[in-house]
Amino acid sequence: MNILGIETSCDETSAAVLLDGRIGSNVISSQRCHTSFGGVVPELASREHERTIVSIVNSAVTEANITKNELDCIAATSGPGLIGAVMVGLCFAEGMAFALGIPFVPVNHIEAHMFSAFIPESPEHKSPEGPFISLTVSGGHTLLSLVREDLSYDVIGKTLDDAAGEAFDKTGKMLGLAYPAGPVIDRLAASGNPHFHAFPRALTSSSQTSRSYRGNFDFSFSGLKTSVQTWLQKHTAEFIQTHLHDIAASVQYAIVSVLTEKAVAAARHFRTDAISVAGGVSANSALRTAMQEACRHHGIRLYIPGTVYSTDNAAMIASLAALMLSKGTVRKNNYDVAPFASFAAGAIKASLK
Repeated sequence: MNILGIETSCDETSAAVLLDGRIGSNVISSQRCHTSFGGVVPELASREHERTIVSIVNSAVTEANITKNELDCIAATSGPGLIGAVMVGLCFAEGMAFALGIPFVPVNHIEAHMFSAFIPESPEHKSPEGPFISLTVSGGHTLLSLVREDLSYDVIGKTLDDAAGEAFDKTGKMLGLAYPAGPVIDRLAASGNPHFHAFPRALTSSSQTSRSYRGNFDFSFSGLKTSVQTWLQKHTAEFIQTHLHDIAASVQYAIVSVLTEKAVAAARHFRTDAISVAGGVSANSALRTAMQEACRHHGIRLYIPGTVYSTDNAAMIASLAALMLSKGTVRKNNYDVAPFASFAAGAIKASLK
């Protein structure tokens, strides 16, 4: 099947074509209009999606060397995300599928990240086999899930406050770094000392709440954010600038060590030998290194998609749609899907059951 995927949940306009199980194209346009605001402005994001979606879809189809009439299915993010942004891609995809007379598949953005380890990056690509632990980390979500052999899953841990990516961005804002701050902190930390200052790591075996840690796979990053703010207020601007690389490395270490410890603890608790890491924060070089070392030490197989498939992209939308179609879970002529902005924590429904 030839599947067109469309992703517009936040500030990336992306379209990709999956050609009989291989990636024919994956075009991503990242919005730069939010930089001066220090975060994504929903109205600007929606307008930018409207401005670029036609050209991005045309580029994806052209790059895949097919015509629109050769498409067998169209998939798009239906949520969660910025509701206006989601609506642009969703309505466009539904209308295009209806006009072509082909099925439309709505895809949960978080599930697309969760199953991005299944994106066929190469002919030799190997996907994880259930059961495995999925760590999904992005600007808005931090989740641990147990994925079974049939690809149904249960969320076993979630953030109680800020997501990991949010902690990176808010720390970056306090340090006066450009948005998005995650990649900037990653670059600064490369030449910094991660043990320069011991920022708190909540709900871990080394935290003050260690007695309640056993079997607790939830996350909390608001305390880290507050700790960074309090610590910065005690030091001069000159001191902070002089030790910027060390501060970035210390904050990054606190976040990465929590994510790594929780993921490995979950794998051992549920006796699985595989972990998948996905979402925008999975592009962080320190997290990749830490997960590789921890999994190697414990004999766990690690699956992390390439960096282009870690951040928001349409290839993951098309890939999950292909999985859903292969399991027969898609309703025909499904052109009336309602977009959604968020979901209740811990209440994600598995599309693949």
